[in-house]
Amino acid sequence: MAAMIMTQKLTALHHFPEIQKHPNNQFIKKFKNRAQAQFKINNFSNSFQVISSSLETDSSNCSHSNKQEVGEKFYGKARKLVQEFNPKIPIEEAWTPPSSWYTDPDFYYLELDQVFYRGWHPVGYTEQIKEPQQFFTGRLGSIEYVVCRDESGTLRAFHNVCRHHASLLASGTGNKSCFVCPYHGWTYGLDGALLKATRITGIKNFKVNEMGLIPLKVAIWASFVILNFEGVLTKEDLDTSVVGNEWLGTSAELLSANGVDTSLDYVCRREYTIECNWKVFCDNYLDGGYHVPYAHKGLASGLNLESYSTKMFEKVSIQSCDGGPVNSKEDFDRLGSNALYAFVYPNFMINRYGPWMDTNLVVPLGPRKCQVIFDYFLDPSLRDNTDFIGKSLEDSEKVQMEDIILCEAVQRGLESPAYSIGRYSPNVEMAMHHFHCLLYENLSI
Repeated sequence: MAAMIMTQKLTALHHFPEIQKHPNNQFIKKFKNRAQAQFKINNFSNSFQVISSSLETDSSNCSHSNKQEVGEKFYGKARKLVQEFNPKIPIEEAWTPPSSWYTDPDFYYLELDQVFYRGWHPVGYTEQIKEPQQFFTGRLGSIEYVVCRDESGTLRAFHNVCRHHASLLASGTGNKSCFVCPYHGWTYGLDGALLKATRITGIKNFKVNEMGLIPLKVAIWASFVILNFEGVLTKEDLDTSVVGNEWLGTSAELLSANGVDTSLDYVCRREYTIECNWKVFCDNYLDGGYHVPYAHKGLASGLNLESYSTKMFEKVSIQSCDGGPVNSKEDFDRLGSNALYAFVYPNFMINRYGPWMDTNLVVPLGPRKCQVIFDYFLDPSLRDNTDFIGKSLEDSEKVQMEDIILCEAVQRGLESPAYSIGRYSPNVEMAMHHFHCLLYENLSI
């Protein structure tokens, strides 16, 4: 755990050079043995100072190469587990990643650092910040964030942490003219600037313009708000097409052409906490419909599974399937004539079927727990059809509950001594294999 905490702190310092420059951000003296260091960490784990038994340095010297060396030293076990999967072996001969990828705590923290703290990640949708002064908050790993529109309507995002004593500033969603810290009343504008610092008479070397909220890169693609936790925000406006290409690659145009756009009405959100590693849920999604006729008999009846196809892009895989027959106009038809299931690496799903679109965001909560956030969107022509909406959501809920049972059973099996590695079904589990290869690539950096 000491190694994990240290690497996360180093990552934070590396990402925000303005913090590195502060003269007081130094590592305390190293301890004589790991037991002493572990005792200190257990008792002061909420401190920003980094405690280690084997590293003594000034955080201002934390270069990218130094961070890699630290990562190698403290993620050594996890990196060895990465190498137990070989992406170069063709799927017909390949073995799946070992069960340790789904159970090992060190591996989980390596994923946070190498996968989730890098690149673009969807965190919400435009309806949440449609008007000036609207905001929403969230958490990914140890990163707390807040996304808002300021008084002029400019989209902004920040670390949701007060610069005084680290309290979280905002929670949930809503509308605010400023962010007031609930701990000591420090107040920040929606542009991140520090507006008021209470009871600081006598303080020295205090520069207000250096104590604002730490910004994050934020952009919008279609209906989705996406964040990037790497580096610092530049003043140049982020080009939506460039961001879309970075996030989705060459699949961006195809997804736009297939109805992933801003014309749909937002309906509702549902959240599920599942006792499984986040990758178990992703694997289940990426098995090419393999499990559908066995676990989702109701869903299977509305799909022509013989038409199932899968296409891979750089960091996206798209599964598609024709809808089943509708015998009469009175028949309930949630799925339409074609269903498209897009997986955006590492943890986002976009499902477009009939008049519906729903998205699934898989948020890792630990080695054996995740939260899956479902957001539902609908063709505006059906916004007042409460019977259709109710029946559609009921059917969707049934599928989700069936998947939860499957995923939690798989997690328990992965933790059994009877299982270590498995095999792929070459003609249907191509997207799953693609996902594992992308993970290997990120985790081997």
